[in-house]
Amino acid sequence: MNGSPKLHKQKDGRAGWRLMWAMLALLAAFPALADCDACAATARRFAVDQHFNGVILVGHGSHVDYAESFGVADAATRQPLTVDTPFETGSISKWIASIVVMRLVQQGELALDEPISSYLPDYRRDNGDRLTLRELISHASGVPNEIDEAIKRDPATRDLSLSNAEAVRRFASGDLRFAPGTDWDYSHSNWLLVKAVIEQATGRDYASLVDGYLVQPLALRHSGIYRGSSSAVRGMALGYRQLAPQVLPLDKPLPDFMVLAGGFYASANDLFVLMDALFGGRLLSPESTRTLMSVERPLQNYALGGRTQTLPFDGADHPVAWEYGSNGAFRVLAWRTLDDGHSVIVMNNTSFDHLKLGELATALMEASYREQRLSRPKK
Repeated sequence: MNGSPKLHKQKDGRAGWRLMWAMLALLAAFPALADCDACAATARRFAVDQHFNGVILVGHGSHVDYAESFGVADAATRQPLTVDTPFETGSISKWIASIVVMRLVQQGELALDEPISSYLPDYRRDNGDRLTLRELISHASGVPNEIDEAIKRDPATRDLSLSNAEAVRRFASGDLRFAPGTDWDYSHSNWLLVKAVIEQATGRDYASLVDGYLVQPLALRHSGIYRGSSSAVRGMALGYRQLAPQVLPLDKPLPDFMVLAGGFYASANDLFVLMDALFGGRLLSPESTRTLMSVERPLQNYALGGRTQTLPFDGADHPVAWEYGSNGAFRVLAWRTLDDGHSVIVMNNTSFDHLKLGELATALMEASYREQRLSRPKK
């Protein structure tokens, strides 16, 4: 009996590593789209060296130059990932929500700088008369992050079913921590208020707005809004704390009142189409897109729901729209240069180190520019 636990642990470890090598063998299972050989070499080397489980896509303009999947969506069934596998996108959902807000502003249904008490007359007046949508979606509101604090105290908060009004009352009605517009605090409670404003002003469910403004017009086949556990979404990548040496699942459900903060899911292909449509002028007017991407909080490079930052690639500086999202085991990164449309999307479902994802994205951007430069006809 004293040796049994050790024996089982050894077996579990061997099984976990066998699964990992089986996943890496899947590199050849789905032929990659590789018009960028340098991108493919960079991604494949990273996948092997780092035991990466996920999807990598690199594009330029509306063209996908490289896309490949590595590993499994479901460890129990060995279902492989593909470039059409949906992932939770975490905080990229805030970017999506801000696109919806800007669409409604463009249509005259909302105003970025109107006090939110105009939309929510029952919200505490001393806060509502001072807060605007611009401050909420740039995290410059001063609204305390009561929802995250509540989840830390009691993880069952994630399972609550509450109306917008009740969610706002419980988790977005505290005294402001600073005067709106004077500081920055990454508070998820902001997005409970934004959801309440959107649905009150339009009389529509937020998920239906995402479907009507984004999913249907762009023919996104593997994207939308989920509530509760994302595992209920057909074909969804499942989340794991780790895959080896032991498989440890990780699932963090999201209540409906938090969907603007983290409830958008998408495949790599769909996210690329959406980004190209946004920056190609098919979703918003040029003025609305400039407002969306204009930095509100310079120290954080934070615009409206996402970030804009100048980064060097291949010896030149480029303005980059970027966002990183995480929830539970999911890690998703999306970058697009605003001057010439180079894009990188990385998706992972195994709690991967986000700093390494940033290093990978930088290397892929460098590879994309290098490939383009070398492919130009010599004069």
